[in-house]
Amino acid sequence: MSNTSPIPLNGRQCHALLPTAGSGSRLGGDLPKQFQTLAGKPMLAYAIEAFQNIPEIHSIWVGVNPHFAHNPILNELKQNTKTLAFLPTGGTTRQETVKNTLEAMLQGGVSEDDWVLVHDAARPGITTALIQKLISAVVENNSGGLLALPVADTLKRADLSSVVANQFTRAEATVSRNHLWQAQTPQMFGVKKLYDALEQAIRNEADVTDEASAMELQGEKPLLIEGATRNFKVTHPADWDLMQSVLSAVANP
Repeated sequence: MSNTSPIPLNGRQCHALLPTAGSGSRLGGDLPKQFQTLAGKPMLAYAIEAFQNIPEIHSIWVGVNPHFAHNPILNELKQNTKTLAFLPTGGTTRQETVKNTLEAMLQGGVSEDDWVLVHDAARPGITTALIQKLISAVVENNSGGLLALPVADTLKRADLSSVVANQFTRAEATVSRNHLWQAQTPQMFGVKKLYDALEQAIRNEADVTDEASAMELQGEKPLLIEGATRNFKVTHPADWDLMQSVLSAVANP
């Protein structure tokens, strides 16, 4: 459990939303990657446990593919003391899954004015300290925000003509990394504000790849709260191996 004093929420509750409807095809395996065993437990369990151990989180909502809603592995993940709901709200895209789950949350009695923290199940390196750091900053400023990291690497823009011409892609120019941040999750916004932003983005077929981009289309300027390298997204087999080492090291210091 968290050892810090609870963060004053000024009458608003915080909820976690974990979209888990993706197939994880780039990683391979018989199960979607979020349900595969990583360092001794399903990858999704790490995110659930991180939110479960935070007093500011009132409930946890997991949007799953409707075809996966009755998989026995979900029963294993339900062993906890905080309100946890698995909902068949998975859509064809991430933003549809989040929007559908937000709609179910509102129908389930969650207040429109509450906060929601949307987190990738494929980021099992999240910690309670990082989540509380985000909650504290967002509540203090009464403004949505996300965990992110300032870009440290040199960035190159590819010459698109070279992609077609041969098997090697060529660099066309170096892009300044000043003021660039790499988005992570959780991303924290008002429940109804985020629902409305996603609904409009989907209706307009806007290119939104995370919650912050949908809010930015509404004119919002989300807070950038520095995250951590260990909160990287597991996408490819090499990521899986690295996260296995990270989590194993934490479990066996």
